[in-house]
Amino acid sequence: MNDLSKTPHAHASSAVPIASGTLAAFVGFGSTFAVVLAGFAALGASPREAASGLFAITLIMGLLGIGLSLRWKIPITIAWTTPGSALFVATGAVAGGYQAAIGAYLIAAVLIICAGLWRPFGRAVGMIPLPLASAMLAGVLVELCLAPVRAAAEIPGSVLPVVAAWAIALIFVRRYAIVIAVVVAIAIAGATTAIPASVWAAAWPDPVLIAPVFTLHAAIGLGLPLFIVTMASQNLPGLAVIAANGYRAPVGEIFVVTGIGSVATAFLGGHSLNLAAITAALCAGPEAHPDPARRWIASVACGAAYLFVALIAGFAAALFVASPPLLIEAVAGLALLGTLGTALSTALAREDDRLPAVLTFVTTASGVSILGIGAAFWGLLAGGALMFLLRFQRR
Repeated sequence: MNDLSKTPHAHASSAVPIASGTLAAFVGFGSTFAVVLAGFAALGASPREAASGLFAITLIMGLLGIGLSLRWKIPITIAWTTPGSALFVATGAVAGGYQAAIGAYLIAAVLIICAGLWRPFGRAVGMIPLPLASAMLAGVLVELCLAPVRAAAEIPGSVLPVVAAWAIALIFVRRYAIVIAVVVAIAIAGATTAIPASVWAAAWPDPVLIAPVFTLHAAIGLGLPLFIVTMASQNLPGLAVIAANGYRAPVGEIFVVTGIGSVATAFLGGHSLNLAAITAALCAGPEAHPDPARRWIASVACGAAYLFVALIAGFAAALFVASPPLLIEAVAGLALLGTLGTALSTALAREDDRLPAVLTFVTTASGVSILGIGAAFWGLLAGGALMFLLRFQRR
């Protein structure tokens, strides 16, 4: 053990990554749990199933973050797939109910494991044109990002203070803007809504084991798009954040471990786990610790904080159910505006690929379901076909 670890200075320096990691966990949970719960509800999960799913993914992503960071001594932060939750909102209930959605979760998880175990498959996933993947993500997000506007028109007294708090926070404390918006929304919901006693009774975790049902429609319309969105909008940016801060991540092991974790969460109602992107920057960047060799402590602290947060997941889910749906959707939409902007910017960056990207976007955003398969799949298929034709014509 380094002698420095025995000095007061070492204890003080350890406090910095612990604080950064704890903050990352609360920011990650507080800013997007509404999106996750909205996705569960859209797929037909009962309040108890939604609470179980939120508890499972929060608990297991904490455990995986601690385990991977301790094993490799680099800051590896695990998160849930927020764009995947937005995909659920855009897709809506699938035939077969929430059990069929669980089957789709498992298929996506197995594909993530395959991407880690079989390198050619992992490389093939990486070859999906980024403009099309980004356009599909933007099409998935746009419906939920319209929620703040619609909510402001229908319940302005509740929503406009939330939007104002978010906008002001963007100026002064940009990183915590959505967390502040969530706090204001909770305060407004508490002041304007009669919170039933059942909300407090549901505070303690109540895991529910859910048997999956496998259907072709759910596999293609939900499982495959969930896998693509998770890889393209979470895992790849997460790897980029780790690499940008000077670390070499064990890519295959991360995919396998998060895939196995996703299998476990699926049986309890939760969806895919993946590398964090935004919160990863809080743990892997210089603000976590001046010494890159000690930043892994921040990811361990983040994982430990998630274990604590998992204990209140049931309360968060119950409060979500008791609150006005439009208010919750508005907060979720605000949380995803930045992601939508990034996705659109990436999708339209190259002029040669702009038209296929736009076709992917509008097809996905249309929400049409053909042969029981959701719009995200058809958007990617339509854009890919047009991109192939245009590139063939140029040759």
